[in-house]
Amino acid sequence: MNCIILHGCSRSPGEAERILVKEADRYWIFWVRRELERRGVEAATPTIPEHWKMEYEIFKREFEKLRVDEETVLVGHSCTTAFLVRWLGESGRRVKKLILVAPWKFPGSVDLFNFEVDEGIRKRVGEIVFFTSDNESELGKRSLEIFHRALDGEVIELPGRGHYDPDEMGPEFPELLEVILR
Repeated sequence: MNCIILHGCSRSPGEAERILVKEADRYWIFWVRRELERRGVEAATPTIPEHWKMEYEIFKREFEKLRVDEETVLVGHSCTTAFLVRWLGESGRRVKKLILVAPWKFPGSVDLFNFEVDEGIRKRVGEIVFFTSDNESELGKRSLEIFHRALDGEVIELPGRGHYDPDEMGPEFPELLEVILR
């Protein structure tokens, strides 16, 4: 098994630098990667260049450098959940698990979100899990509905996690680690 964990989108290059470099020890994606590696699981947390532009082709170019096969667990946070779902739909690939943390999708808003969810994904993915929070925004709750309606899967709602941003929760995410490893 290998695991690819994609970070969420920042609003600007400065915010990206702060979250992904200067304060990386506060972002749960890096904690999960370290915990997986300690257990002998190959894990990647690639940085998507210019992710704040939310252009699908930028994400795709970087993502397709990674090994994705039937034993891969894909984890996306926020806007990268839309990327993973769109990529799985377009590529027709099979993966072990798809885990969407605080899913985010608003058709018509930016390039990354302009696609119809391929319901066939649920037949090509061994397990689909969504993480949401009781205090997620209404836009986030609507995004979850869009994905869950099309893909089904398990919904895990944790209290007080907001949008699962580093500023809203601690640097550890044991519930996600457990789902990846089960």
